[in-house]
Amino acid sequence: MLANYDAILFDFDGPICDVFQGFPAPRVAGDLSTLLASFAPELADAASATDDPMVIHQLAREGGQKVLAAVEAALTDAEIRAVGVAGTPTAGAVEAMTAARAAGRRVAIVSNNSADCVRAYLAAQGLSGAVEAVVGRPTLRPDLMKPSPHPLLEAAAILGVQPERSALVGDSVTDIEAARAAGAGSIGFANKPGKLDALASASAVVTDMWAVAHSLSRHREV
Repeated sequence: MLANYDAILFDFDGPICDVFQGFPAPRVAGDLSTLLASFAPELADAASATDDPMVIHQLAREGGQKVLAAVEAALTDAEIRAVGVAGTPTAGAVEAMTAARAAGRRVAIVSNNSADCVRAYLAAQGLSGAVEAVVGRPTLRPDLMKPSPHPLLEAAAILGVQPERSALVGDSVTDIEAARAAGAGSIGFANKPGKLDALASASAVVTDMWAVAHSLSRHREV
């Protein structure tokens, strides 16, 4: 399947690393919930009902641009702190990115996390040269985050490829939906129990990143 694509796009949280491994997402969500409640008390109950920082970020939009800006800035700070203690990359991730480049594919990371945290992690791991572009969370536009196709279309434009000639490796349903909306291929990374069924609509599904690396290695440039 991957032989049909000119660009391989990687989601960040999951396929590349476990962002909140050392700084748990529920803790970040709690801090963001408190911040959001201080700006918009009417959203306090909804914010406290989730332990997903991204949900609170989406919720902040209902409070207006000032509230969204405050929550988004706090989320970005938390993500940068989190990737500092996130540990080593997902097994096979470095090899997959390296194999993609060696096979002549254009490579980018497309994430709902901030571009700042992605770049910070890549730099800390000595991987800044592993990708050509990083497309992170659109500033103050949660509506343009995946499952919107916007980040994939932006990545394709930066890399100079047609969207349909790119494929996204992602571990969530929103990744698959974004790829479909962009006309791109998708590789579902079923890294947890139950995800095989959830990601069944992807163009292909793998249970580890080594499968992506090995597939790309078969198409190495000569």
